[in-house]
Amino acid sequence: MANKKRNSFYIQGSILAAASVISRLIGIAFKLPIQRMLGEVGYGIYSEANEIYSMALLLSTFSIPMALSKLVSARETKKEYVNSYKILKIGFVFSSLLGLATALLFWFFAGEISAFMLHDEKATLLLKALAPTIFVFSIMGVLRGFFQGKNTALPTSISQIIEQIVHVGSGIALTALFLKIFSDKNDRIVYGAVGATLGTLAGAVTALVFLTFIYVIYRPLLMKRLTRDYTGHEESNGFLFKMLLITMFPIMINQILYSVTGTIDTAMSSHILALKGFDDDTRHTLNGIYLGQFRLLTNVPIAVASAIGISIIPNMVMASTEGRLKDVQLKIHQAVKLNMMIAIPSAFGLMALAEPIINTLFDNETGVGPVLMLMGGMSIVFYAYSTTTNSILQGMGRLRYPVMHAIVGIIVYCIFDFWVMYYTDLGIYTLALGYMVFPFTVGLLNWFRVGFEAAYRQELLKTFVLPTLFSVIMGVVAYLLYRFLLPVLRWPIVVLVISIGTAGLIYAFLMIFTRTLTKEEMLELPMGARLVRLVEKTGFKL
Repeated sequence: MANKKRNSFYIQGSILAAASVISRLIGIAFKLPIQRMLGEVGYGIYSEANEIYSMALLLSTFSIPMALSKLVSARETKKEYVNSYKILKIGFVFSSLLGLATALLFWFFAGEISAFMLHDEKATLLLKALAPTIFVFSIMGVLRGFFQGKNTALPTSISQIIEQIVHVGSGIALTALFLKIFSDKNDRIVYGAVGATLGTLAGAVTALVFLTFIYVIYRPLLMKRLTRDYTGHEESNGFLFKMLLITMFPIMINQILYSVTGTIDTAMSSHILALKGFDDDTRHTLNGIYLGQFRLLTNVPIAVASAIGISIIPNMVMASTEGRLKDVQLKIHQAVKLNMMIAIPSAFGLMALAEPIINTLFDNETGVGPVLMLMGGMSIVFYAYSTTTNSILQGMGRLRYPVMHAIVGIIVYCIFDFWVMYYTDLGIYTLALGYMVFPFTVGLLNWFRVGFEAAYRQELLKTFVLPTLFSVIMGVVAYLLYRFLLPVLRWPIVVLVISIGTAGLIYAFLMIFTRTLTKEEMLELPMGARLVRLVEKTGFKL
């Protein structure tokens, strides 16, 4: 039975997705006290520095896990265990050197990078503090990619959660400590932000220690498997290094193009708002709201799409390598539908409850955050679809198309953002609109390419139309319920939890009652059999 297969796509995808959501929620829990401790300006500087750091991390490390996952999976499928292990060693050396070079560049040119990107040098110390983290992630990415290539999501998932827990605890403690130590300095908030960034390093080091421990335990079994490689086919180090570069480069370019929007947003808004007369503190505050409220919240469901996208690569590689077109088409359907089941209600839920969510989580003195969410909430759906279809194309070996489509998307997005921000008075709200333009363009191009490459016709009714209809109903109920209960209970957070929980139950009921979510699909989910039994106990026949 499919639901009993330990390495089923849904289970692996759900494990990674759950870990991503938990990590993101822990990250939100970290940023709430950090915002209050640093204030809007300090939090804005912290958010801007982290956006630049994220781009450097993508350049040096984040393409490694996906590339290794793809290469290892292809050789594991053919039982070429020696070649699989050699890829791990080559990836480790290459990624370490690349991560070290990027970290040194970040350290020595932090001031220049801050001045160029942010129109001032206030983030210099933060970028220096983040430099060592890049090197740590370069090593950690190799281990995560290796385990994912072996079709196990647990090491990566657990390490992500451990990383975030340590990040939160140490980050908050160091922020408070640095604010106290440097309390007599004018730029004390900058030093406080440095403490928050050092928490990122502590979390990364702890996660690396955990993954290394898992690898040490696994190594005897790994060495034993090498003796069971009877293929007689051993690839040279030079060939495997070449394959790593060939596989990594388009993935890296695609990831950079996908993530560069945040860096472009930060740079563009900093410079154009400065030209329009906004002072430094106002610019940092607005960027902090956009990055630290709107982007932070929308990235939680988008992270689910990314996790499912990563998990589909080994399965897609196996099916494509063995020429099983029907399996490829089935996995495309599963991946897209599962993503839309999560992304569509997430988008409508966040838009419906934008104001109470942001008021509860953040200091919403300006009122900018809820408007950004209302204007750009649908970006969650577009990003979920485009991210998933990117991974599908990469898993099928069509690496150049995600890159080509992302380039087109970036061009369209840059033209849109610059024109609207420069020639209108929308200001920071332009970024929320532009945040939808890029994934919509990429997703549209991916739609046609996936259909052509896999001879696949996308199912519309149960994947898009019905989930959207049910999400609208869910969003209206959530909004009305919140407005009705708030004057009665008077505790916003309690009312918010009740509204979100009720809305989620309504959405789940509609999906199951209309059989938009089938019994077979439910059985594929973790604890799916229990869910099916629970539904059937109500008397409803699936």
